[in-house]
Amino acid sequence: MAKKPDDIATLSFEKALSELEEIVSKLESGQAALEDSIALYERGAALKAHCEKTLKSAQEKIEKIVVSPNGAAGGKPKAEKASFE
Repeated sequence: MAKKPDDIATLSFEKALSELEEIVSKLESGQAALEDSIALYERGAALKAHCEKTLKSAQEKIEKIVVSPNGAAGGKPKAEKASFE
């Protein structure tokens, strides 16, 4: 592959996910040569890690935002206990 793994850090979540979907499609088709499949798999693993890291960061930002009943933004939400009734 022409792309280097270090360029992944500069990709937006959407571009990384799109490229990951293309890689999965190529691998599932079974048309890639063995060496190409290995390179695709390695890049796919790096893209997956990048997407997971980006999602975790976004989740942490969202968890810091709480909207009170009156519509004002507040602090971190309190965990709610699960009810299994």
